[in-house]
This record gives sequence, structure tokens and C-alpha cells, in this order.
Amino acid sequence: MDLTAAVDVIRAPLGEILPRLSDALSEAIAHRALAELSGNCPHSPFETHGHPPGDPGSAITTVEMAALSPAARAEGSRQGRARMAGAEVPVTEETPVPAGSVAAARTLWDLVTAHRDRMAAEAVPGTLAQSRAAAAARATAIAELVDAHGAALSALLGVLRRRDLDDPTARARAVDLAVTALAELRDRTDRDQALVEESAGDAFARLAEALRPVLRGLAVRLDLGPPGTEEGADRLLPADVANTARAVVQAVVHAMLDEQGPGQDGAPRPVRRVHVGWKVGDGELRATVRDDGPGVLRRTALDARRVGERLSALGGRLDVDAVPEWGTMVTATVPLGPPQPARKDPLYVLGARELEALEQLARGRRNRQIAQELHISESTVKFHVANILEKLGVTSRGEAAALAHTWGATGS
Repeated sequence: MDLTAAVDVIRAPLGEILPRLSDALSEAIAHRALAELSGNCPHSPFETHGHPPGDPGSAITTVEMAALSPAARAEGSRQGRARMAGAEVPVTEETPVPAGSVAAARTLWDLVTAHRDRMAAEAVPGTLAQSRAAAAARATAIAELVDAHGAALSALLGVLRRRDLDDPTARARAVDLAVTALAELRDRTDRDQALVEESAGDAFARLAEALRPVLRGLAVRLDLGPPGTEEGADRLLPADVANTARAVVQAVVHAMLDEQGPGQDGAPRPVRRVHVGWKVGDGELRATVRDDGPGVLRRTALDARRVGERLSALGGRLDVDAVPEWGTMVTATVPLGPPQPARKDPLYVLGARELEALEQLARGRRNRQIAQELHISESTVKFHVANILEKLGVTSRGEAAALAHTWGATGS
């Protein structure tokens, strides 16, 4: 096998990697299908290419692949038989593949895996946006399928458990099949979630492991503020959010170490301490990086490392607070889900005088009090209130007052 094929495989668009990998392997290892189960691609952790074994219409599943995973990790590679697409088949040819071909295939596979790991770790903005859109659509489709299949199987199980049905043997067999199908459905759902999410605590631990080698050999102390229970350590983060947060923090740390000159007085003030902390709450992950350097880090240094671009791809934001001679604090905020469209302020339809009347109304004042406060007649107040209710599409003063409080028309 010519390992230069790795270049062609790695340069391929994401959707073409598996077909090209299959072509590269075909001469040394004959196969009908290629399947990949990966935890580094949030929108498509499981992919197949080719013609799976088994009956027509059958397909290789994540459960079958996951069953092979422990043995493959322990042995590096595995040959023999396994259950795929509902059938017992050879994982490779019945005749063992020569050791040289297996080694070359493993090398090629490792290169492709490393390439995908790098793409995930670097949180490339274009890929992030595509990943989030695909992940949202995929999660919706999975939820709908789980609901539909779960409801159907539960209904079937309820009927089969009825004692008034004939043929106990057939009923017992059907009950067993339905229970097994429900268990497998739940297992697939849990496994899918595990592939595309990780806890905030685990994600931060991986970040810490990546940062320590960066500071090794430097006279810089790394202080870590991992999220505790109150900071959402057990909260599950989408893979794209965790990858982005890690990539952003690493880029910020590099910028703090490499992109800052002397202090305002011209004297060198090297960074001696870097603190990194995470907190999850209110639908977002907030990562802070603080140093004790000269406090001259500029946003442009972070833009050069694509920090803002990575965050923007997920609807996040970046704040830089640099205080000369005191240090710099960078805060990156990443929403845990797709950005929500901004709500349209319903009060924009009101005129200036109507807004004044609404503010008084929201404070619980009656028409006479409003008239005195605004120096207008009571009949004019009634006119304004009627217009306010009509324009806001509400039927009572209480509803109008609630909108005023929600949209900040009360001045407090």
C-alpha cells in the first residue's frame, strides 16, 4: 500500500474522506464496507461507506461498532469475525491479512484520525459553524426517531403483556423482542450523547493537560480554576463548545506569553503567572484567562490567532481588559446552543408620550395620577391608554404593565 495516498485522503472534503480511505485500502485489504465510529466529530460521529453485509436493507450500527472498540483499542487492530449489520461476518478476509499490510493500514488510519483530531482541537471557524448546524439538525432527527420508535415499542409491549391473549409462547417471545428493542434504543441514544458531549469537568481536565507542556521550562506558574459543582462541572457541553473553549484558551495563553512587550515605562515585565478558570451557567460557558504581565495585550494579537473568529462561529463573544502594570484578563463566552434570534421590542410601536403614559401605568398609577404627573387632562390619558392597549395587542392594563417591566420601560 502506498502511504502517499494519505495526502489524497487528508486533503479530501470531510464527506469524501471515508470513500477515499476505502479506495486506498482496497488493494491491500479487500473489503465490502468501511465504518468509522469517532468521538471527535460532533455532527457525524458514525459514518459508513460501501455495501454492508447482512440482509438487504441492513446497516452497520453504532452498537455493533462500540462492541468492537475495546478489543481494537487493546490490540491496536483486530482480525476475525464479528457481528455487523445483524450478521456474523469476517471483520477482514477469512485468510489473515499479512502483517505488513496491517501495519500500513494502521498507519494510514492513524494519520486520518490525527487529522480529524487536529481539526476538532483547532476549532476551525468554518467547520465549527457547519458542525453546529448539522449537530442541531441531527439531534432533532434523533429525538424524533427515538420518540416515535419508543412510543411504538411501548404500545406493542403493553398489548403483548395482556393476559387475555392466546398462545403464551408466541406472546413471551414477542415481549422479549420488544424489551430487547427498547433497551437497544435507549443504549443507542445514550451512546450517541456520549459521542458528542462531555462534562465541563472532563473538558477542563483535557485543557489542563494541553496547557502544562506549553509552560514547561518557563518560569510561569499555571493556576487552574476547574469548575466545581456550583460552576457546572457536571454539565454536559456539546463537543464543538468544548473544543472551541479549549482552542481559545490555548491561543490566549500563547498570546499572553509571546505577544506582549515591555510595560509603559519601557522596562521588561514578563508574565510570571497565568490563571485559567471555567464556569458554566445560564446557557453559556465562560472561560477566563488572567496574567500578571505588563497589561499591554491588544485585541489585534488575539485576532491574529483567530480567537474572535472561532467564537463568532458559535455566537460567542470576547472581552479583553488590559490594565498597564497590572496585567490582562481575557473572557471568552460561548453559548451552549445555537444563538437565539433576538426578540423584537414590542414597545417600538409606541410614541414618546405613550411611552411616558405606559411607564406611569406600569408603576400602578391610575388615570388621574398619570394626568397630574404628565400635566395633561384625564381624557387625554384615557386616549393614550386605549392606543397603548391596541398597539401592544393586549386587553388589560396589567398585560401592558407586564410588557413594560419586561422591556425596561419603567426606568428601573
